[in-house]
Amino acid sequence: MTAAAPARSALLVAPADAGLHAHAALRRRALERLGWTVHHVNSGREGGLLSRLVGGSDLRARLARALDAARPDLVLVAGEQALGVDTIAALRPRTAARWVAWFPHGLESAESLWEEAQGYDRVFASGSDVAGLLAERRRDTPEWLAPACDPSVHRPLRAGGEFRANVVFAGRATARREALLVQLVEFGLAVWGPGWRGTSLRDYCRGERMVMDDFLRAYGGASVAVNIHHTADGALAGRDTGCNRRVFELAAIGAAQVVDDRADLHGAFTEGEEVRVFRSAHELREHVQALLHDLPGAEAMGEAARRRAIAEHTYMHRLRQLVRAVGFAG
Repeated sequence: MTAAAPARSALLVAPADAGLHAHAALRRRALERLGWTVHHVNSGREGGLLSRLVGGSDLRARLARALDAARPDLVLVAGEQALGVDTIAALRPRTAARWVAWFPHGLESAESLWEEAQGYDRVFASGSDVAGLLAERRRDTPEWLAPACDPSVHRPLRAGGEFRANVVFAGRATARREALLVQLVEFGLAVWGPGWRGTSLRDYCRGERMVMDDFLRAYGGASVAVNIHHTADGALAGRDTGCNRRVFELAAIGAAQVVDDRADLHGAFTEGEEVRVFRSAHELREHVQALLHDLPGAEAMGEAARRRAIAEHTYMHRLRQLVRAVGFAG
């Protein structure tokens, strides 16, 4: 009789809260479903003022304690907050674990990753654009590991009341997003997220606080869901190819998604069948209007996107790919 493989242990280092950083819990759950024992260190700030003054929120100290207690096989850093190369170098001798980063950053913040990327055994980037930039300075080629969804969380939801709207966008206000969305107000637009109260769309803002439950209700109450990426400027302008998490989350929700064009998108979903893709304000308006005039077709497109998301784009798919790539059985 073949002996069972020993259980693997991972230390997940990622910011965690109920809003923008709720995704850490989804990554943890996926690893646990793959058979790993997972310990989590919140790389965001912990404790109150007194705790910070006496060093209780010092990330390096918390990581050191967690490494000593968990003795992990894998340290997975997956968040926007940088650890710093000095912290990584100081902690690596405490463990034989493989240190891996899964950077969620878009191209607009990729330059800040170059120095830290040198501290890891392996690096995964959420977009082909970021992977390409990191490859210019690393000794190896970072892998492209796209964002993901959890269909048990990102699921169809028929929301009503303040969450019901014909057209919904949820996310931080930017000038580009405002210029595009203003074309949609006549269709029954609702926007959610920080910053909209200070824009010309203030009267269409339903709320600025975006915890996960509100995000799900906002898009669950939409006939059409609009997704507009952040874009890089300066020397990197026009080189964006990666998709944000919302692409995959909206698909899992079963939303009829209209999203701006990204090269990585076309390997993940079929344009016209699972998502509508726009390349101009005029195309955005046309797609939204067409879907509102064909609600059964919009619903069918959302259902097709959900089937694709469940089949190919869950956190379990991504984490299985990651652990296999670094030498562990998935």
